[in-house]
Amino acid sequence: MGDRDTRTGETGTPLVRERIDDRIATITLDSPRNRNALSTRLLAELSAALDRALAADAVRVIVLTGTGPVFCSGADLKEQRIEPGGAVSAPVTGALPDIMRTIWDSPKPVICRLNGTARAGGLGLVAACDFAFAPLSATFAFSEVRLGVVPAMISVTCLRRLDPRAAAEYFLTGEVFDAARAAEIGLLTRAVPDEELDATVARYAEMLLKGGPQALAVTKRLVRQVPLLTLEEGMRQMAELSAERFTSEEGQEGIRALLEKRPPRWAV
Repeated sequence: MGDRDTRTGETGTPLVRERIDDRIATITLDSPRNRNALSTRLLAELSAALDRALAADAVRVIVLTGTGPVFCSGADLKEQRIEPGGAVSAPVTGALPDIMRTIWDSPKPVICRLNGTARAGGLGLVAACDFAFAPLSATFAFSEVRLGVVPAMISVTCLRRLDPRAAAEYFLTGEVFDAARAAEIGLLTRAVPDEELDATVARYAEMLLKGGPQALAVTKRLVRQVPLLTLEEGMRQMAELSAERFTSEEGQEGIRALLEKRPPRWAV
């Protein structure tokens, strides 16, 4: 499928493009003139694109990326206005929490392919994704405190990924750090040489397509929920889940395929 016009009534070209190819939906932030800032319009288009990818039976994996040297620079501060009396309005990012929640809860795996640098609110999107790959040339920063504000909304996803000491270091200082450090502290899955980025994303997408769609969705929840359970409760719930999945239609197909030495239906 070619690029879809995701305009929401405004004139001009779309700020978000979509493509489906071989069961992979690629959603691209395409507003390089302002470094893919999270404007009201871009957020609306991104939300709609994610909804379509999640609803499409043809889509098994979602890749989120951008154009230009910056993946996402955070909130579009140019949308703020000076109120009577000199106060500055809050950035219009009301859709961002819902978008992060949609990505986090997506039953389909979501890969973030960072085309470059990310800052502030853009890091909330990165952390919400199941996988995040960036070129070694990319840099990152939680720059909010240097503006006198805080990384409030994005902390919900970022603090679930980051090493606690590192989170305190970069949240409090606003210091810029590189992609290798971002991988070390848990923000990225991997940092790779720039020329290996596409091959790395393609390899992980290919591996994900080999997994049962329902099994992937259940395993996403398992990874996040089991550490919160007591040992006894975890063993009880996981014994039930194991039996349920082995007897499920998908589980039965996978086992038959293994015994018959053929790919399961979902992998064909």
